[in-house]
Amino acid sequence: MTAVSARPGTGTTGGHRALLFVLAGNMLIDALEVSVMLVALPALGDDLGLSPWGTQWVMSGFAAGFAALLLLGPRLVARWGRRRMYLAALLVFVAASVAGGLAEQSEVLVLTRVVKGMCAALTAPTGLAIIATAFPAGAEQRRAVSVYSWFGAAGFTAGLLSSGALTTLSWRWDLVFPAPIALLLLVFGVRLIPKDPAPAAAPPLRQTLAHVGRNGPFVRSALCAAALNGTYLGLLLLLTYRMHTAWGWDSWRLALAFLPACVPLALSLPFAGRLVARLGSERLIVAGGCAATAGCLTALLRGAPDSYVTGVLPVLLLVGAAFVLSFAALNLQALSGVSAEWKSRAVPVYQTAVQLGAVLALPTVAALAGAGYRRAVLFLTVVSALGVLVAVSRTSVTRTSAPRKTT
Repeated sequence: MTAVSARPGTGTTGGHRALLFVLAGNMLIDALEVSVMLVALPALGDDLGLSPWGTQWVMSGFAAGFAALLLLGPRLVARWGRRRMYLAALLVFVAASVAGGLAEQSEVLVLTRVVKGMCAALTAPTGLAIIATAFPAGAEQRRAVSVYSWFGAAGFTAGLLSSGALTTLSWRWDLVFPAPIALLLLVFGVRLIPKDPAPAAAPPLRQTLAHVGRNGPFVRSALCAAALNGTYLGLLLLLTYRMHTAWGWDSWRLALAFLPACVPLALSLPFAGRLVARLGSERLIVAGGCAATAGCLTALLRGAPDSYVTGVLPVLLLVGAAFVLSFAALNLQALSGVSAEWKSRAVPVYQTAVQLGAVLALPTVAALAGAGYRRAVLFLTVVSALGVLVAVSRTSVTRTSAPRKTT
């Protein structure tokens, strides 16, 4: 193995903590970008004269940029190096945040969101790879990965709360406020992020897709995760406009209303590994899919809600429970049958599937909502139910065997 030459200070415990602060802090920013515009969409639409169909592109644009570059990211990192790509992505993220906050045309705004999604596609997996090489294997590395993952899970909640507060001033602040934080992380990152080991050539994308495509658990997990993510964000988009339009709720009240759907995951993630070990990933994935489907059915049967306690809260609790039950289980099952040397290549494929769930669900929900609340919920119910069917299916696709060595 090639040793990683660290920057000054990263060889000490204090240096490792500072490096983890940079990586986890940026992971938090990447994660909050998923939700930071959700409760701001009505205000944004009013200012720019956009319908729900027009505003949803601000959210789905970020997911599309994320998905678009995830598969190419490993090749870019292999060519230019982790450190260089990570720092460059942070700098572009800062510029896109400022440009988005100043944008007057919706097309420019959506473009900046796509660019920010591409930056997140580079920094999120690269940050994890830096931890894998900069932190000693064993307990210290496991703790670092846990902190990094928790910041990612907490990012959705952080995005809601920050957006709820800032949108009362202007929705533009939701776009701009991550910029100075990212700039500060960039300054620290220049000193703390270690130099790269000797670069390794990334395998052809077609080879990676063919390899993981033959892995039954991986394919099922990717499809279930896409269905869960699309259902979750689609429901929140639909409820945002319902509570704002029918009840006149402002951004802060909307943010607080959605907490039951996201806080449980952040609180339960430290214990997720033990839950999977006790109950098994397959059971938890099925249970999570059933909880999400039950939430959609509840919304479908009740119709457009006229009360938060009886019409919205039960739906949020059920979809929140779906993530608590299946989030970690899906990640673990996806990689359970992938050999060690292929895992780093399989993760971007899995995450691409997750983002594509949002890319497909958000525009469809916005389009169907114009024809009625129940029609949009019916679509999400079908998507969620299909995810459950995939979870319980026994595919004939065999697990991939270890790649043959070539001479």
